[in-house]
Amino acid sequence: MTKINNEIINFAKKIFPYPRSITGPGVRKTLKVIKTIIPNLKIFKIKSNTKVFDWKVPLEWKVHEAYIITPDGKKICDFKKNNLHLVGYSIPINKIITKNELEKHLYSLPKQPNAVPYITSYYQKNWGFCISENSRKKLKKGKYKIIINTSLFKGVLNYGEILIKGKSTKEVFLSSYICHPSMANNEISGPSVLTFIAKWINNLKNKKYSYRIIFIPETIGSITYLSKNLKSLKKNMLYGFNISCVGDDREYSYLQSKYGNTLSDKVAIRVLNSQIKKFKRYNWLSRGSDERQFCAPGVDLPVCSILRTKHGMYPEYHTSLDKIGTVVTKKGLNGSYNIYKSCIETIEKDLIPVSNILCEPQMGKRGLYPNISTKIPANRTRLMMNILSYCDETNSVFDISKLCNISTGETLKIINLLYKNK
Repeated sequence: MTKINNEIINFAKKIFPYPRSITGPGVRKTLKVIKTIIPNLKIFKIKSNTKVFDWKVPLEWKVHEAYIITPDGKKICDFKKNNLHLVGYSIPINKIITKNELEKHLYSLPKQPNAVPYITSYYQKNWGFCISENSRKKLKKGKYKIIINTSLFKGVLNYGEILIKGKSTKEVFLSSYICHPSMANNEISGPSVLTFIAKWINNLKNKKYSYRIIFIPETIGSITYLSKNLKSLKKNMLYGFNISCVGDDREYSYLQSKYGNTLSDKVAIRVLNSQIKKFKRYNWLSRGSDERQFCAPGVDLPVCSILRTKHGMYPEYHTSLDKIGTVVTKKGLNGSYNIYKSCIETIEKDLIPVSNILCEPQMGKRGLYPNISTKIPANRTRLMMNILSYCDETNSVFDISKLCNISTGETLKIINLLYKNK
């Protein structure tokens, strides 16, 4: 895995500085680099103002330059040096203001005095700069020149999608987001791990399932994608994972789907229990990423997440302190890659039997009932009926074995017998 180790972290380092937002050139640049690793990625464009459920695709936002000139002529909060300095979706500004007026548009973190916070104002016209608390305290009275050279225009929202076909049209869905600027765990760890998972799936032979993999802007991207694809997703998706915050080496976490009872949840728990043992569990009330949309009422897709330290639960979250090397590590990225790889391998090896008869089948006419065929004892017939009762597309062979308290081998023998008898 050494080569993969280096590939993933080198990829993360490459895309780290791109000036991403929910729209714009940073997103497109990120998608183009992903496409160099997985050439079958398709990049889509959705026009601004397109209605997507209760939302509209926003105007596209592009930053040319942004900075502040202090009273003594020093340039600070320069977007080109750190793209977290500018509040996301800031409107154009070119004026001279007092320190008191500037303070109304500055954001810092008193409890983390060396950190630059990440702040956005996507859906309200506003402007601002993010600055460390220590730098903010050094600002002197006087006149400050504000330069924000940005464009807000009718453009597009971009996302990337890959459909890797297997023997079945039933799908495994994998998603990550590509809209945050320079933060390592909260942003680039997800698409970095997913890019190389997609590369591995591309080369996986004799795939049982098909794989739908998307790279989207968070929230508005998932809402947009669902508005275009919900019908086919509800028809075909069996498993789904939202991949986020997977780069640190502190702990593993599991964030369940809304009710925690999907095939995805079962696979996540099974893999984590077998490989990690100790991990933190979070229920639906702790959600925070695109699982909010994928499991929303009426959408109800089987999506959960395996993370390292969950979003919002580590001190560097949404700040300039979320860096490669200090937060995201080679070991952390590789560990998450291996966990998701194990989930895919578990899914590929398992079966999801589905009964094709409504109500109980008539076992006698098939020679499977003891008062007609004494070859099969009554308790075995009962076991067959128990297994059939769980063949409702919500349980794998592993799940059914656990529910019926028998080995997977015994379950498979009975399922094969039932299959032969149609």
